[in-house]
Amino acid sequence: MRTPIDRTTLRTLLGYARPQRRTILCGGLLVLLSGLAAAALPLAAKELVDRLGAGGGITGLLVLLVCLALTGAVIAMAGNYLLERAAESVVLGARKRLAGRLLSLRVPEFQRAEPGDLLSRFTGDTTLLREVCTHALVGLVTGSATTAVMVVMMGAMDLVLLGITLAVLAVVALLALAGMPMIEKASHAAQSAVGETGARLERVLGAFRTVKAAGAETRELAAIERGTEDAWRAGVRSARWEALVHGFNGLAVQASFLAVLGVGGARVATGAIPLSTLVAFLLFLFFLEEPIGQVLHAGSKLQVGFAAVRRLGEVERMRTEPTGTGTSVGVRPAGQGSAHLSLSGVRFRYGPDLPEVLRGVSVDVPASGMTAFVGPSGAGKSTLFALLERFYEPDSGHIRLDGRDLADWDLAELRAGIGYVEQDAPLLSGSLRENLVYGRPDATDEEVRDVVAQTRLDSLVDRLPAGLDTPVGHRGTFLSGGERQRVALARALISRPRVLLLDEITSQLDALNETAIRDVVTIAAKTMTVLVVAHRLSTVTRADRIVVLDNGTVRASGTHDELVVSDPLYAEFATTQLLTGEHGG
Repeated sequence: MRTPIDRTTLRTLLGYARPQRRTILCGGLLVLLSGLAAAALPLAAKELVDRLGAGGGITGLLVLLVCLALTGAVIAMAGNYLLERAAESVVLGARKRLAGRLLSLRVPEFQRAEPGDLLSRFTGDTTLLREVCTHALVGLVTGSATTAVMVVMMGAMDLVLLGITLAVLAVVALLALAGMPMIEKASHAAQSAVGETGARLERVLGAFRTVKAAGAETRELAAIERGTEDAWRAGVRSARWEALVHGFNGLAVQASFLAVLGVGGARVATGAIPLSTLVAFLLFLFFLEEPIGQVLHAGSKLQVGFAAVRRLGEVERMRTEPTGTGTSVGVRPAGQGSAHLSLSGVRFRYGPDLPEVLRGVSVDVPASGMTAFVGPSGAGKSTLFALLERFYEPDSGHIRLDGRDLADWDLAELRAGIGYVEQDAPLLSGSLRENLVYGRPDATDEEVRDVVAQTRLDSLVDRLPAGLDTPVGHRGTFLSGGERQRVALARALISRPRVLLLDEITSQLDALNETAIRDVVTIAAKTMTVLVVAHRLSTVTRADRIVVLDNGTVRASGTHDELVVSDPLYAEFATTQLLTGEHGG
């Protein structure tokens, strides 16, 4: 079970607030001054009662009371504005920090997480920092300070009444403190439930057509509703404990008021204290409710904040790629033209308990030309591409680009030199033009037109209502599978990479478009190093070299004609696909 005070979490919480510490400090000081101005009101009231009893003038005191009230209100408004401004800035900084962290995550870390849950942390958990890093922290300090000042003043008036007040407050404070850990526990459960529900909803929306085709709407809705109900129940538990804690505050002040009124009235009757002292003491109790409420409110909000910070801290502890990662506009790869790649003894598995996907793969890929990787599903072909992009690191062995180990390259520079077309060719929500120039925002209109023509997208552009500026929909749903693949290829080519990785580039193309794309790739192979993964051998019969992978190892390599004769597995593929009579066609 978590302790009410977690030093590590508190340090993290203060870390989010640190950039706004000056604004928070100024706002806190103003709020403290407004509280002290309120603390002076009972003293002025005492003097007013004394003067009334003595028949003295009270005009000056009334003016003083009005000035104290107005001054306190103005100072409080200024302080609260500064705190609100600082709170918004804390959320802004936290979201920037978290967004940077998420985009720099290593691919394995991201794949182990749920995107919907990460989104919940970015939107919901950062919002909870808004009040916690400012009002809660400031309220804890200013409320405690104001309460201490008032208690000292009350003690100077009458120690007996102070003792009664503190005894009642102590009992109620112990009851309130007992509820603080329950608030944090319930808040953490509520936020986790929201994150899990968001992940479930993201999964459903990401496979919207599949869900509908399977008739699974009712089942998925029931699961989402269960998650939202779990969040509701946890939220209600948190609200119940918060209500109890704040209720104790009102109860404490009311109980103290009644006790002081009874005992103080008796002391006034016996002449132990003057009536003005009792009036001032009761006013102190009235004004004491606010600072005590600030402390209790701050305590409950800090528990909520701790729950949020722990969830944000989980993201902070996720492994990220090396510093300098990220393709920045203007980053270009070192060297010119095509690149030489070599793999020696590369071994890799996706997890410690999973079987090896690559088992000592050694391949030499010459600069320029097309090298194709074929083999049965699960042979490790796409995994090789993931290692070349450094989405994963090999468990052993070396991958070198131009004789330099990939681990020694700056990631931005490395990836700027690689064009990668994924198997499912995902597009981003936005216009067709935005997708084409995604890797090179500075591409000219002429370059865009050229690559559109090369990849036979011109007919698509002509029939779209807004041409290149037509939205493609979420993940390119407004386009066919073949069109998405051609857009992905065009996006890679427009970046002018040194190495072009094509993973099943023609899997969703008709014969006519496949031939056209094969021609585009053949031309590209004259100026860059092209690596192709294919199940359809018609895509790679023109390759300068074909590498046959099987069960994570290289079993053969050569041209199409050579492999048809020398390798039974490749010959079987070719026979199945009616390519045994084709010679480089």
